[in-house]
Amino acid sequence: MTHRQLKTGYFILAALNTLASSYYLNYLFFFLRDQFGFGNKENLWVSALHGFIYTCAAWQCGKFAERRGFVFSLKVGFLSLAGVMIGGALLPGVMAQLAMVAAYSVTLLLTWPALEALVSERESQAGVQEMVGIYNCTWAGSAAFAYFTGGKLYDALGKGAIFWLPAGIFIVEFFFVRWLEKQTPLTRPADTLSPSDGERAGVRGASHHPEPAAFQQPVSPKAFLKMAWLANPFAYIAINTLLAVMPGVAQKLGLSPTKVGLFCSVWFFGRFAAFALLWKWRGWHYRFRWMLGAFLLLIGSFAAVLLAHELWIVVLAQVFLGLAVGLLYYSSLFYSMDVGETKGEHGGLHEAFIGVGIFLGPATGATALQFAAHNPNAGTWAVSTLLTAGVGGLLWLRARGKRTKHCATE
Repeated sequence: MTHRQLKTGYFILAALNTLASSYYLNYLFFFLRDQFGFGNKENLWVSALHGFIYTCAAWQCGKFAERRGFVFSLKVGFLSLAGVMIGGALLPGVMAQLAMVAAYSVTLLLTWPALEALVSERESQAGVQEMVGIYNCTWAGSAAFAYFTGGKLYDALGKGAIFWLPAGIFIVEFFFVRWLEKQTPLTRPADTLSPSDGERAGVRGASHHPEPAAFQQPVSPKAFLKMAWLANPFAYIAINTLLAVMPGVAQKLGLSPTKVGLFCSVWFFGRFAAFALLWKWRGWHYRFRWMLGAFLLLIGSFAAVLLAHELWIVVLAQVFLGLAVGLLYYSSLFYSMDVGETKGEHGGLHEAFIGVGIFLGPATGATALQFAAHNPNAGTWAVSTLLTAGVGGLLWLRARGKRTKHCATE
């Protein structure tokens, strides 16, 4: 099997992994609503639990993959995830379901850093950027397809589909990676691989300099990296809050899970379109106004999706939400590579930053609903305020990162 064929195998694994994890986690909140009567507050706490454990596990799982080998980590992860899904299907109690969420949050991290590292294996700097572009479009497209079709499958196959479908996919992945291993030894070459950011890929190799555009701005390249690392978790704050309360949005708009898949998957496709555009168009590189604009767009579109009472407004707002999330995520990934600071130890740290976003958004929303139960929009306003504070942090980092001398301004 050639090097490129092997990469294709990794992309297939990434697509399947996204399908399985999306069918489970995205529609878990509908299952909890229908099975246990969970509302927005309870679903937000479940999402916060996922984010908290994800944060704590990220660093250790990244180290495990580097120490034991990426293929071994994949095999353990896929088999464990299949077991978690089967456990969720067979154990009906609410405490058992929460335990499965906790186990899922850990075992999922055995797969993504390993896949990211394998995608960027033995590539030049330009090759890494090309592979990461394909990789991002692969998992983003798969996530969009999963949310688009997941509601219909939930309605047609029943609530248990969120467990049995992912379990089957994870088992297929386990045997597929074993087949790839037999075709070509997938051992970890020294000093060529490193896990990277969750959503998602990085490389360790010879040091390099940022592209020329980085030195034509009043802000240092390292400042752009720090700003991107701040912005990406805030994107996850919005995303995971939105996913957790989607059953409540559906109830407000009178949407079945099938119609949620049709009308509320728009932002997933918007993110996919953003990835495809940003992969090929470089005009946004080292332009602060693009990052700031995306952050402001994130806040406005997030609030619009959750506060609107008209479906057309919800759909339109999702277009802008997807574009904003796509740029903020891709910024973190690009600057991590171009500034040359993505090393092995940064992989787990970067995943942990994302976990903080996954935890902080739902936890903030749930806390607001806990103490302001009379106001159904309290969670939305609280998270929007948190996102606004993120803009302040972004501006502060930019001010600190300004050069004393520069050749050109924006």
